[in-house]
Amino acid sequence: MLERAYPGVRAQLKRHMLAGALACFNESGIEATTIEMILARCEASVGNLYHHFGSKEGLVAALFFCALQDQADLIDAELAKAQTMRDGVAALVYSYVDWITAQPELARFMFQARSAVSKGPHGAELQQRNRQRARLVMAWFGEPGRAGRIKDWPMELLPSLIIGAAENYSRAWLSGRVKAAPAQQRERLAEAAWLSVADSD
Repeated sequence: MLERAYPGVRAQLKRHMLAGALACFNESGIEATTIEMILARCEASVGNLYHHFGSKEGLVAALFFCALQDQADLIDAELAKAQTMRDGVAALVYSYVDWITAQPELARFMFQARSAVSKGPHGAELQQRNRQRARLVMAWFGEPGRAGRIKDWPMELLPSLIIGAAENYSRAWLSGRVKAAPAQQRERLAEAAWLSVADSD
């Protein structure tokens, strides 16, 4: 994922620092992780960190936004294959659980980092990115002529109904409370999501 976000030899140190920071954050927690711990893990200097990220908060945000964009790319790829409303709901669930199954360490980080990023100096950027993503997804569902209908409920409710069960199960898997990976349950979770939003009238 980091290679996709920061390709090439020139970005090698940046990728190495992000990977080291990810390990520290997941081992010790974001708040407890110090800059010194990150630098020791990556064998980098303070100057390297501040040059590339500006601060610890900047590093957290850079890693979070990398993961967020990687998720978004998978969502776009799944939605591009979808034809009906039901396909679209399944695409959102599939992309969510497939990404978490493929990137469990990043998923653990994202669950703990969302609050830190939203409350920190990069909170406005996160809000903007979230609004843009929501507009793109809702635009897909708003295209005329798609077979199937979803309930005419408030738009802010739909993401929770579609992703809620998948997120709950994914958290349980990441914490070791369930054995089967989220991707192994993708069809069942997609079916549950569709039943929760489908308009049967």
